[in-house]
Amino acid sequence: MNPATAPLVIVGAGHAGGRAALTLREQGYDGRLLLIGDEPHAPYERPALSKGLLQGTAELASFSVCGAQQLRALGIEHLTGQPVRALDTAARRLALADGTHLAYRGLLLATGGRARRLPGVAPHWPNVLYLRTHDEALALRDHLRPGARLVVVGGGFIGLEVAASARAQGCEVTVLEAGPRLAGRVLPADLGDALLALHRAQGVDVRLNARVEAFEGGSQVEVVSLVDGSRLPCDGVLVGIGMQPAIDLAQTAGLAVGQGIRVDAFLRTSDRQVYAAGDVCEFRLHPQGPFQRQETWRNAEAQGRHAALNLLGAELPYEQVPGFWSDHYDTSLQMVGQAGDSPPSARRELGNGGLLLFFLDADQRLQGACGWGAGNSVAKDIKLCERLIGAGLPLPVDALADASVSLKTLLRN
Repeated sequence: MNPATAPLVIVGAGHAGGRAALTLREQGYDGRLLLIGDEPHAPYERPALSKGLLQGTAELASFSVCGAQQLRALGIEHLTGQPVRALDTAARRLALADGTHLAYRGLLLATGGRARRLPGVAPHWPNVLYLRTHDEALALRDHLRPGARLVVVGGGFIGLEVAASARAQGCEVTVLEAGPRLAGRVLPADLGDALLALHRAQGVDVRLNARVEAFEGGSQVEVVSLVDGSRLPCDGVLVGIGMQPAIDLAQTAGLAVGQGIRVDAFLRTSDRQVYAAGDVCEFRLHPQGPFQRQETWRNAEAQGRHAALNLLGAELPYEQVPGFWSDHYDTSLQMVGQAGDSPPSARRELGNGGLLLFFLDADQRLQGACGWGAGNSVAKDIKLCERLIGAGLPLPVDALADASVSLKTLLRN
């Protein structure tokens, strides 16, 4: 096929892939457009899987990026049940599972990943559960009954959000974290401590420095035994130990990979006709900075749209400030920018247990901020922090720590 008449193809029909497809149509691309996904569902956002869907307050239609009817109306061909088996960048074509080949003029890899599996777990145990997809969430929801004993392996955001949803359903919950604090790879110690206090106050048995020795049971897991000799009877186990990026297709094709598919400032891979976006995309925030991945709603939304614009020739560098949020019971944790590994430069107490943490560079410019508070109370402050990061202004530490000093005032000054 002539490359000029070949379709644009998106491999991965999750949030990033779906947003890219919609953006291409919004920007006036009217050629053939294929969206290839592993799941039978139209693209959807993932945050609700651990919250609203588990608690029965949300269903798939309410958090879909777009529905099947909209895809058809826009002329977006959504292929399911035909995973891509190989990518030939020299010939610009894909090999599908049924042996057919598909040429492309431009390609976006938004392949995401799957929940990381716990080694040594018998595959026939139906009550060892993971959470990455809609169908996995439904399977987990069936186990969240009042009085059910749930053991959560992993004290990151997925594990803790599931713990909160399980408590709301009346489950008895134990969280096992192998490290010394919760969400230790992402959050500063102050917020890890706040998370720990909140979950314990809600009745979750959180155990730090806890390592699983073995699962015991017959037709299903009945006991989780720990290295310290503890034995935890259970009705179900949720394993939340991270995500395994789906880089195999890119790696086999010879594209540059690390912990994800590596891209340049324009989200291009090492092949100029192939882009990457979303959870699988490994990019630099600054030209000389380290490669990183962002497994967040914000990143999937922004990169999906940005990659689509560049597929159409926009040549725009990706400069989105990273950020995320995580809801636990009636409390929200929000973060923008980069917190780094060092302690915060300033801490602002907001009352009622709320706080803001600020991270400055050597020139007193804001690089990152974290907020913790009831409901959505810190959202406005975090948005102002994002503007302060973009402004690149040197900021006084004492003013950041003083709740009587408006962040808006600092921005104006």
